[in-house]
Parts: sequence; structure tokens; C-alpha cells
Amino acid sequence: MTGVLVLLLTLIMLVGLSLAGMLSAGEAALLRVTRASLTEALAEAELGQSPDPERAARIRRAQALVVDPTAIVASFALVRVVSEVVAIAAGTLLVQQAIPGEGVPNELPVMVIALVVGVVVGVTFVRVSPRALGFRRPVAVLIALVGPLTGVSRAVAWLTRFSVPRYDPSPPTEAELRDIADRVGESSAFEESDRELIRSVIELGGTITREVMVPRTDMVTVTADTSLDRVLRLLLRSGFSRVPVVGESVDDVVGVAYLKDVVAAVHWPVGEGEGGVPQPSLRPASDVARDAVFVPESKPIDDLLREMQASASHIALVVDEYGGVAGLVTIEDLLEEVVGELTDEHDTVLVQEIEDLGDGVFRVPARLPVDELGDLFDLRLDDDDVDTAGGLLAKVLGKVPLAGSSVEVGGVHLEAERVEGRRKQISTILVHRTEPVGEPDDSNGGLDQHDHRDQKRDQKEVTS
Repeated sequence: MTGVLVLLLTLIMLVGLSLAGMLSAGEAALLRVTRASLTEALAEAELGQSPDPERAARIRRAQALVVDPTAIVASFALVRVVSEVVAIAAGTLLVQQAIPGEGVPNELPVMVIALVVGVVVGVTFVRVSPRALGFRRPVAVLIALVGPLTGVSRAVAWLTRFSVPRYDPSPPTEAELRDIADRVGESSAFEESDRELIRSVIELGGTITREVMVPRTDMVTVTADTSLDRVLRLLLRSGFSRVPVVGESVDDVVGVAYLKDVVAAVHWPVGEGEGGVPQPSLRPASDVARDAVFVPESKPIDDLLREMQASASHIALVVDEYGGVAGLVTIEDLLEEVVGELTDEHDTVLVQEIEDLGDGVFRVPARLPVDELGDLFDLRLDDDDVDTAGGLLAKVLGKVPLAGSSVEVGGVHLEAERVEGRRKQISTILVHRTEPVGEPDDSNGGLDQHDHRDQKRDQKEVTS
């Protein structure tokens, strides 16, 4: 009777360990495998050089397990724990049969030996090795064990039905996606820049166009009757490759003028061949303006990015709820929300310090406060409307300043020198004093006749 009992306990222990190891590998494989990898394996089994219908059928059964992995893994875990407990109990009884004697002196060695053997065997043959195999080769393990794994999941599905949340086919919320990004980002395989990229992609759907657009006040535009040679000069000075064409106001958008179209119209006018002599064209900007794309300011930028990509549009006019133009947005604006600031070979780095160029000329950052600009020349340049040197230049000029734009105000000459960034904003300004110390001329409110001539000339040029 003792021999039969030992054989039975040994069999129970081996079956329990084998089942626990198999389920441990299945858990790891199910958590690791992706639906795309199973789809590729199915296509190879059905359409490969040597089709295997039996393997294809097993892959389809494996795909059924992946549909609701949370509940399936819970089923495997329940059966695995029961198998481990049964195997440990059988092993303990085997040890008790092998050690002679009765009472406490017999039970204590049995407990110690059973504990050591159970930990070594359980960790090695149930947890470590099978899990490592499941993580390394999830597709192969899942396909190989799909039969018993499916049987286990069906046998105990009713036990986990009420304790495990069922699979929800609805799209995850933004908070759930952000939590997924945080969990993925905790992996040491991702650097901080990769984590930021993942977060940016997830948060893309929660950002609307109004948050990334170039506001109406910063838009550079041309009127419909502006000659193409003037438009070309504006594009070259500003660094833009596209500029909106407007009628009586910014809300009256005629279209968008593209640099390539303007260059072609100016250098190869109608009636001349490719070898003709380039001549400035007097045709209006409206002749080459392409139809503008309009988008609402409340549109999510992930939808806008896909829409602009599908329509091959790089620029769109943003309209508010009343139908007025609120600004414009480019495809670069949207991409910057994912990858950060984009610059090209023409962009320069923003100068943060004041540079003395000699002969009383200084290079200052456009963001230099107005009062510090005045202190540079022992002048008082207070202005309630603007705070920076760039703002003062734009206010006196009456339009968005471009490289080379200059004004004189309060005895100081300001000239826009460099543009910075994709939006071509002024980054540095050259400044020098225009009047002797102690002889300020405020008869024109800080502006001399030369300034007024510049303003009149600017008013005749392209407005922005």
C-alpha cells in the first residue's frame, strides 16, 4: 500500500508542477504577444510557400485568447496557484513517507525539507524558466500550448467572470492613455526624450487648433493688388514660403501665394519661354493665389494633422465662431507639438546678451525690456503699450517687422537685424543713438521727420 501511495503522490506532484509551469509560460506569452505578430504568423501559415492549415487553425484559437487577455490570464493564475499548492502538498507527503519516525521530531524536518524543495523546484521549474521562455518566444509558446490553455480558460471562465473586469472595446480615454504612457515610460529601455515624445503624441488629441496657431496679429499678409515683384521681395525678406492674400481686410481672404508660383510668374512671365529674360511682373498677387483652406479654431490638432496630410496642405486659415480669421496654422506648427521646436538652416540662435559692436552701435535681443534699452543710452523710453524692444519696433513701424525694418523713436534708432525660428520672429535688433546727449528732440513725440517719411513709405509697401 505504501508503494502505491508514493507512486500516486509522485504522479500528482509531477502533474501539478507540469500544469503550473505550462500556465506560467502561457501567462507570460499572453502578456507579451501582440495581435500584429499573430496576424503575421497567420498570413505566413495560410499564404506562405508551404501553407499549413493545422497551424493556421491553432493561430486562430490563439487570437481568440488575445481578445480578452485580462480574464484569460486571471483564469491561468487561478489554476496555476491551485496546481502549485497541490504539488507542494504531494511533495510534503512524499517527504513524510521517506523520513521514519513520529511526533514533533519527525514533523519539523519534513516541513524544512518540503519548504526548501518546494521553493527550489517551484521557482526554477514553474516561475523562472517557463516565464523566461514565454517572454522570449511568445508567439511560438502560445501556438504550441493553445490547446490546453484554451481548455483551462473555458473550464474556469465562470469563476473569473465576476471578479475580473471584462474587455471593453471602447477607445481608451485620454487619462487612460496618459497612464499607459507613464507606465511605458518607466521602462529603462526608454530615454526621457522618448517618454516626452510618447506623452506628446497621446496629448495631441486633447489640444485644439487655437492653442498652436499663429495669431491674427502676428500674421504676415499681402493685399490682392500687390505686384508680384513686391510679394517676392516680402517673401525673401520674411523667410516665409507661403503668405495669405487678402482683400479689404484680413477677414477677406482671397487665397494663399506660394513662393514657387511667385518666382515662376516673375521670372517667366506669360508669353515668354524658359530661356526668356527674367522681368519683374506687375501682375497682382491675386493672379497666382491658390484657394485657401479654412479650419475652425476648436478642431483637435490630431484630426487637423491627418486632414492636412491627406489634402497635401501645408497651411490653413483658422476661423473663429463668428467666421472671422483668428490666425493661421501650418503643418510645422502641428509637428512641433510632437517633436518640439523645428528650425532650418536660415534660423539663428536667439541672442540673450547685449553686444557692443563699436561706434555706439549695440546688438540687443528683441525681448530686451524697454526700460533697459533706455538705460543703455541714459534715456527714458517708457511706453504703456509695449514691454520689449521688439514690441516698440513693431508699434512704431505699424506692422509686423521684417529683417531690415527700421524706425527712430525717442532719440534711438532701431533696426531689425535677424529673424529666429520657424515663425520668423525678430530675434535681434541693432540700436544706436541718433541725437547728441542732452539735446533730445521731442517736438514730434519722439519721432523726427525722417521717421515720418519712413512710416509713409512703409504704409505704401506691403501691409502685414
